[in-house]
Amino acid sequence: MSRWKPDARGRLEKAALELYNHQGFDATTVVEIATRAGVTERTFYRHFADKREVLFLANPLADILASAAAAAPVSLPPLEVITHALTEAAPVFEDRGDLARQRHAVISANPELQERELAKLAALASTLARALRERGLETTTAALAAEIGIATFKVAYERWVNDPDRHPLAQRIRETLDTAGHLTAPAEHVAATGDVSFTGQEGAA
Repeated sequence: MSRWKPDARGRLEKAALELYNHQGFDATTVVEIATRAGVTERTFYRHFADKREVLFLANPLADILASAAAAAPVSLPPLEVITHALTEAAPVFEDRGDLARQRHAVISANPELQERELAKLAALASTLARALRERGLETTTAALAAEIGIATFKVAYERWVNDPDRHPLAQRIRETLDTAGHLTAPAEHVAATGDVSFTGQEGAA
Protein backbone atom coordinates (compact mmCIF):
# COMPACT_ATOMS: atom_id res chain seq x y z
CA MET A 1 0.00 0.00 0.00
CA SER A 2 2.94 2.27 -0.53
CA ARG A 3 1.29 4.52 -3.07
CA TRP A 4 -2.27 5.83 -3.12
CA LYS A 5 -4.15 5.10 -6.34
CA PRO A 6 -7.35 6.81 -7.48
CA ASP A 7 -10.78 5.23 -8.04
CA ALA A 8 -10.70 2.76 -5.17
CA ARG A 9 -14.41 2.00 -5.65
CA GLY A 10 -13.93 1.14 -9.31
CA ARG A 11 -10.91 -1.06 -8.60
CA LEU A 12 -12.78 -2.85 -5.83
CA GLU A 13 -15.70 -3.56 -8.15
CA LYS A 14 -13.39 -4.86 -10.87
CA ALA A 15 -11.41 -7.00 -8.42
CA ALA A 16 -14.57 -8.44 -6.88
CA LEU A 17 -16.09 -9.41 -10.22
CA GLU A 18 -12.87 -11.06 -11.35
CA LEU A 19 -12.68 -13.10 -8.14
CA TYR A 20 -16.38 -13.98 -8.15
CA ASN A 21 -16.07 -15.33 -11.68
CA HIS A 22 -12.76 -17.10 -11.04
CA GLN A 23 -13.42 -18.82 -7.73
CA GLY A 24 -17.12 -18.28 -7.02
CA PHE A 25 -19.05 -15.68 -5.05
CA ASP A 26 -19.35 -17.72 -1.84
CA ALA A 27 -15.65 -18.63 -1.81
CA THR A 28 -14.47 -15.03 -2.16
CA THR A 29 -13.72 -12.95 0.94
CA VAL A 30 -13.67 -9.22 1.45
CA VAL A 31 -9.99 -9.46 2.37
CA GLU A 32 -9.21 -11.08 -0.98
CA ILE A 33 -11.13 -8.40 -2.86
CA ALA A 34 -9.34 -5.60 -1.01
CA THR A 35 -5.94 -7.20 -1.53
CA ARG A 36 -6.52 -7.65 -5.25
CA ALA A 37 -7.66 -4.03 -5.55
CA GLY A 38 -4.61 -2.80 -3.62
CA VAL A 39 -6.55 -1.27 -0.72
CA THR A 40 -7.29 -2.12 2.89
CA GLU A 41 -10.30 -4.03 4.16
CA ARG A 42 -11.41 -0.82 5.89
CA THR A 43 -11.43 0.94 2.51
CA PHE A 44 -13.70 -1.77 1.12
CA TYR A 45 -16.24 -1.14 3.89
CA ARG A 46 -16.13 2.59 3.25
CA HIS A 47 -17.58 1.88 -0.19
CA PHE A 48 -19.70 -1.26 0.30
CA ALA A 49 -21.70 -2.66 3.20
CA ASP A 50 -20.83 -6.23 2.19
CA LYS A 51 -19.60 -8.22 -0.80
CA ARG A 52 -23.11 -8.58 -2.27
CA GLU A 53 -23.47 -4.83 -2.53
CA VAL A 54 -20.68 -4.77 -5.12
CA LEU A 55 -23.15 -6.45 -7.48
CA PHE A 56 -26.07 -4.18 -6.64
CA LEU A 57 -24.60 -0.71 -6.79
CA ALA A 58 -26.96 2.21 -6.59
CA ASN A 59 -27.34 3.68 -10.06
CA PRO A 60 -29.53 6.29 -11.74
CA LEU A 61 -31.56 3.67 -13.63
CA ALA A 62 -34.86 4.21 -11.79
CA ASP A 63 -34.62 7.98 -12.17
CA ILE A 64 -33.78 7.66 -15.87
CA LEU A 65 -36.76 5.37 -16.48
CA ALA A 66 -39.14 7.68 -14.65
CA SER A 67 -37.87 10.81 -16.42
CA ALA A 68 -37.87 9.19 -19.86
CA ALA A 69 -41.40 7.84 -19.41
CA ALA A 70 -42.62 11.26 -18.31
CA ALA A 71 -40.96 12.95 -21.29
CA ALA A 72 -42.27 10.53 -23.94
CA PRO A 73 -44.77 12.00 -26.43
CA VAL A 74 -48.34 11.99 -25.11
CA SER A 75 -49.57 10.14 -28.20
CA LEU A 76 -47.44 7.03 -27.56
CA PRO A 77 -49.24 3.86 -26.39
CA PRO A 78 -48.05 2.33 -23.09
CA LEU A 79 -45.61 -0.26 -24.47
CA GLU A 80 -44.00 2.31 -26.73
CA VAL A 81 -43.54 4.56 -23.70
CA ILE A 82 -41.84 1.61 -21.99
CA THR A 83 -39.65 1.01 -25.06
CA HIS A 84 -38.64 4.67 -25.10
CA ALA A 85 -37.79 4.65 -21.38
CA LEU A 86 -35.75 1.44 -21.53
CA THR A 87 -33.76 2.49 -24.59
CA GLU A 88 -32.98 5.80 -22.89
CA ALA A 89 -31.61 3.80 -19.95
CA ALA A 90 -29.54 1.43 -22.12
CA PRO A 91 -26.33 3.54 -21.93
CA VAL A 92 -26.19 2.87 -18.15
CA PHE A 93 -25.35 -0.73 -19.09
CA GLU A 94 -23.55 -0.18 -22.39
CA ASP A 95 -21.02 2.16 -20.78
CA ARG A 96 -20.07 -0.71 -18.45
CA GLY A 97 -20.38 -3.55 -20.96
CA ASP A 98 -17.59 -5.85 -19.73
CA LEU A 99 -18.46 -5.36 -16.08
CA ALA A 100 -22.15 -5.92 -16.84
CA ARG A 101 -21.34 -9.24 -18.51
CA GLN A 102 -19.17 -10.36 -15.60
CA ARG A 103 -21.87 -9.33 -13.14
CA HIS A 104 -24.50 -11.28 -15.07
CA ALA A 105 -22.34 -14.41 -15.02
CA VAL A 106 -21.90 -14.20 -11.24
CA ILE A 107 -25.60 -13.67 -10.56
CA SER A 108 -26.63 -16.46 -12.96
CA ALA A 109 -24.49 -18.91 -10.97
CA ASN A 110 -25.96 -18.01 -7.56
CA PRO A 111 -29.67 -18.57 -6.70
CA GLU A 112 -29.57 -16.17 -3.74
CA LEU A 113 -28.23 -13.40 -5.94
CA GLN A 114 -30.84 -14.21 -8.58
CA GLU A 115 -33.56 -13.57 -6.01
CA ARG A 116 -32.12 -10.17 -5.22
CA GLU A 117 -31.86 -9.35 -8.91
CA LEU A 118 -35.54 -10.24 -9.38
CA ALA A 119 -36.42 -7.94 -6.47
CA LYS A 120 -34.46 -5.16 -8.17
CA LEU A 121 -36.36 -5.73 -11.43
CA ALA A 122 -39.66 -5.71 -9.53
CA ALA A 123 -38.74 -2.31 -8.09
CA LEU A 124 -38.05 -1.02 -11.61
CA ALA A 125 -41.45 -2.32 -12.74
CA SER A 126 -43.04 -0.35 -9.90
CA THR A 127 -41.16 2.76 -11.04
CA LEU A 128 -42.46 2.36 -14.59
CA ALA A 129 -46.02 1.64 -13.43
CA ARG A 130 -46.00 4.79 -11.34
CA ALA A 131 -44.69 6.81 -14.29
CA LEU A 132 -47.48 5.45 -16.50
CA ARG A 133 -50.13 6.28 -13.89
CA GLU A 134 -48.78 9.82 -13.76
CA ARG A 135 -49.37 9.98 -17.51
CA GLY A 136 -53.04 9.24 -16.80
CA LEU A 137 -53.07 5.48 -17.41
CA GLU A 138 -55.45 3.37 -15.34
CA THR A 139 -53.75 1.48 -12.48
CA THR A 140 -54.21 -2.09 -13.74
CA THR A 141 -53.18 -1.21 -17.30
CA ALA A 142 -50.13 0.67 -16.04
CA ALA A 143 -49.06 -2.26 -13.86
CA LEU A 144 -49.52 -4.77 -16.68
CA ALA A 145 -47.59 -2.64 -19.20
CA ALA A 146 -44.75 -2.13 -16.72
CA GLU A 147 -44.51 -5.85 -15.92
CA ILE A 148 -44.47 -6.75 -19.62
CA GLY A 149 -41.81 -4.12 -20.19
CA ILE A 150 -39.51 -5.36 -17.45
CA ALA A 151 -40.02 -9.02 -18.41
CA THR A 152 -39.06 -8.28 -22.00
CA PHE A 153 -36.15 -6.13 -20.83
CA LYS A 154 -34.85 -9.12 -18.86
CA VAL A 155 -34.93 -11.24 -22.04
CA ALA A 156 -33.28 -8.45 -24.07
CA TYR A 157 -30.57 -7.99 -21.46
CA GLU A 158 -29.74 -11.70 -21.43
CA ARG A 159 -29.54 -11.69 -25.23
CA TRP A 160 -27.23 -8.66 -25.07
CA VAL A 161 -24.78 -10.05 -22.50
CA ASN A 162 -24.56 -13.34 -24.39
CA ASP A 163 -24.30 -11.79 -27.85
CA PRO A 164 -20.87 -12.53 -29.41
CA ASP A 165 -21.47 -9.83 -32.03
CA ARG A 166 -22.03 -7.15 -29.37
CA HIS A 167 -25.15 -5.58 -30.85
CA PRO A 168 -26.28 -2.50 -28.87
CA LEU A 169 -28.55 -3.14 -25.91
CA ALA A 170 -30.99 -0.51 -27.17
CA GLN A 171 -31.39 -2.55 -30.37
CA ARG A 172 -32.06 -5.72 -28.38
CA ILE A 173 -34.65 -3.90 -26.26
CA ARG A 174 -36.52 -2.62 -29.32
CA GLU A 175 -36.43 -6.05 -30.98
CA THR A 176 -37.67 -7.85 -27.89
CA LEU A 177 -40.48 -5.43 -27.10
CA ASP A 178 -41.44 -5.49 -30.77
CA THR A 179 -41.69 -9.27 -30.59
CA ALA A 180 -43.77 -9.03 -27.42
CA GLY A 181 -46.18 -6.78 -29.30
CA HIS A 182 -46.71 -9.54 -31.89
CA LEU A 183 -47.55 -12.26 -29.36
CA THR A 184 -51.27 -11.60 -29.71
CA ALA A 185 -51.15 -11.19 -33.49
CA PRO A 186 -53.30 -13.58 -35.58
CA ALA A 187 -51.49 -16.74 -36.68
CA GLU A 188 -51.75 -15.75 -40.34
CA HIS A 189 -49.93 -12.46 -39.57
CA VAL A 190 -47.10 -14.31 -37.86
CA ALA A 191 -46.84 -16.74 -40.78
CA ALA A 192 -46.79 -13.87 -43.27
CA THR A 193 -44.14 -11.85 -41.46
CA GLY A 194 -42.04 -14.74 -40.20
CA ASP A 195 -41.91 -13.04 -36.79
CA VAL A 196 -42.18 -16.20 -34.71
CA SER A 197 -39.08 -16.21 -32.53
CA PHE A 198 -35.82 -14.54 -31.70
CA THR A 199 -34.03 -17.25 -33.66
CA GLY A 200 -35.40 -15.88 -36.87
CA GLN A 201 -34.19 -12.40 -36.03
CA GLU A 202 -30.60 -13.23 -35.15
CA GLY A 203 -29.37 -13.60 -38.70
CA ALA A 204 -30.86 -10.29 -39.75
CA ALA A 205 -29.64 -8.32 -36.75
